[in-house]
Order: sequence, then structure tokens, then C-alpha cells
Amino acid sequence: MEKLMIAGGRPLRGTVQISGAKNSAVALIPAAILAETPVTLDNLPHLSDVNTYAEILSELGGEVTWNDDVMVIDPSRMKSIPMPNGKVKKLRASYYLMGALLGRFGEAVIGLPGGCNFEPRPIDLHIKGFEALGAEVTNENGALHIRAKQLRGAKIYLDMVSVGATINIMLAAARAKGSTIIENAAKEPEIIDVATLLNSMGAKIKGAGTETIRIEGVDAMHGCRHSIIPDRIQAGTYMIAAAATRGDVTIDNVIPKHMEAMTAKLQEMGVHIYEMDESIRVVGQPEYHSVDVKALVYPGFATDLQSPMTSLLCQASGVSILTDYVYSNRFKHVPELVRMNAKIKVEGRSAVIERSILSAAKVRATDLRAGAALAIAALSVPNGEVTEITGVEYIDRGYDNFVFNLSMLGAEVWRTEEE
Repeated sequence: MEKLMIAGGRPLRGTVQISGAKNSAVALIPAAILAETPVTLDNLPHLSDVNTYAEILSELGGEVTWNDDVMVIDPSRMKSIPMPNGKVKKLRASYYLMGALLGRFGEAVIGLPGGCNFEPRPIDLHIKGFEALGAEVTNENGALHIRAKQLRGAKIYLDMVSVGATINIMLAAARAKGSTIIENAAKEPEIIDVATLLNSMGAKIKGAGTETIRIEGVDAMHGCRHSIIPDRIQAGTYMIAAAATRGDVTIDNVIPKHMEAMTAKLQEMGVHIYEMDESIRVVGQPEYHSVDVKALVYPGFATDLQSPMTSLLCQASGVSILTDYVYSNRFKHVPELVRMNAKIKVEGRSAVIERSILSAAKVRATDLRAGAALAIAALSVPNGEVTEITGVEYIDRGYDNFVFNLSMLGAEVWRTEEE
């Protein structure tokens, strides 16, 4: 296993290119199962999760080729093979296989998903949606068995806003008989991205990006070519890193509208932000004001950026309060930051953060975004002190070319083998 070494105290300067969205990619790849002919995905990020998904589709009988940032998926010979264990256990987003296989084959046997373990994320809403469409769902030996002689459209109200459930129901309903209405649907840009792909494949979906999505089922779907949207979480992480190091960084290949909540909070702190058509320039300042941040569903401040933001708030004068209304226990990065001399106390859903002078330490990433938070903290440690971060495999799940990008921006960062 590798560890990440970061010498702090160097302002980040230059331009960084943002890759395709991880949270889109892990839904778009299984969506290709619904087609009868090849699907081409452009702007695909080089991530361990993407590679795992490509291997899973190959195991199902698909032909997958991946060159640079382009993946071609030929699903014509796929079969719904039971997958109770194996690679699905590594991947939180493996639950999208349920909706895709159910939509095309009328059955799926999938082991309960893995991924980051910062909080249990039950799939009750997914199951509720499948059952409303006419499927029978049973849990047998730790794997979900989902079967339907014929999926039929239904009106489905989600008790809470869920990106995963919204997408999974869309996948299953795309080839169901009749009309499906999803109410209280998630509005994230990734929802729109998946709906755009499905419509290009022949689906009939309206309302993606609003709280009500309408789907008219079709009998068959075909391949197409689709370009994945930029990764707003990756972009936000580099925005925070630029501010934390008092740097001057242009984040290229972004959709500024997707970053509005992040931009507003950074400006409130005193960071200078300049928006262009497809890029954002972030210029750090000597002093920052404390702010209160509430992580909410889109278009609110993204919960995936809550952890990195915690590291930046350590540099703000006064006391900041960061509250996560999406996940109540997403603070496993806090004890690691405390090892770096951060003054943070967790109270329920909130972290109370005081201004801190961080110091280097040996810390461990416990999930994907916690890893990003520790990297940002390490970059802002003064005087070139070196921080060791283990658990690098989590960072690899969500950040394309992370070490290379930071190095190109002037950071002193490298990977080495753990002893």
C-alpha cells in the first residue's frame, strides 16, 4: 500500500483541468446495459471506481474498451449473471446495476454495495421504487434478488431526496410499460447527465433537474455517444486548496453554475473569485472571515465538499460552524485533523471550528473526501513540514491525477510505499 507525502507551505499557482464527474460516471457506465448496441462515453475520469465498473460489465458479458478518456461499451451479449460477491463489494455505486439489469433483463442478483464507510446509506428507497414498478425484492444470504415478469410504470414519492434512488428508478423505469412519475426527486447535475444519456439512447424522460421526473417507458434502447459533465466536487476541492494555500489557481473545464454554493461561501470568507464561461479563477488572501456552512442537497453546499471545507475553515478568524444536513456522521476526518493541531469539536451534526495553526503529522484517510480534507490541511501546514497520509486508495476513488495536478500547481507532493 502507498502513502501520500506532502510538504506544506507552498502556494498553489497555475491552471488545473477538471476531468469528468465521478458521480456521473459510476451511473452512466451501468446505464449502458439498457442499450442493445454500443455506447461511447467521452471525458471519462481515470479512477479506481471506473476501472472496477468496467471489470464488472466485462464479467456480465459486455465488451469494454477504454482508451485515454473514452470508453466504448458493447452490451449486446450481456446477461444478468448473479453477482452476490466480488467486485460489487468494493463499490458503493454498484447498486446502479440493480436498476439497469432489472430494466433490461427483468432480474438482478447483486450483493449489498461497499465503498466509503463514513455512514450507513440504506437502499430502502431503491427497493421501494423497484417494488412500486412491480418487482419482487428479497434478501437472500446477503444479496438482493430482484425479479419482475413485467415492470409497469407507477407514481413514486421519495420520502427523502436521494440521488442514488432517483437514478436507479430512472434506469428501471426507462424500459417499463407505461408512465412513471418520480416525486421529490434529486436535482443534482448528475441526474440531468444520466437523463441526457438515457434520452440519447431512446428513453423518454422529462423533468430531470426538477423535483418531478416523468418517464414514458420504451420497448428497446440503442447506443449513442455522450460526453460526461465536469466533476463539480473535484473542482470545488481545488478551489478550496487554492484558498487554503493563499494561491492563485484557474480551474478549467467547469460549469460555474454548478459551483454557485461553493463560490458564495468562499467569497463570504474573503477569497477573490473570477468566473469565466468554462473556468473559475481563485485568488487566496492573507486573512479569512469565519462563516457558517450548511451542507444540503443540491443546489445547496455539497456534502462531498464538507470535509475539504473543514480544513480551510481552520484558517478563518473566529469560530465557524459547519453542519451537515445530508449525513449526520460524516466527520471521521476530524480526529485526524486534530492530530494536526486543528481546534475542532463535533457536536451532533455540526463541527465547531476555531482558527488553528496546523502542524505536520501522520494521519489516515478513512474515506474519499476525508482524504481530500487531509491533503488540503497538509498543503497549508507552514515551513515545509511533511505530512504522511495513508489510506491513499480512497483518494484514488475520486480524484483523477491528483498528485500530478498538485505537482503542476507547485505543491511538493509524492507517493511512496508504506513500511
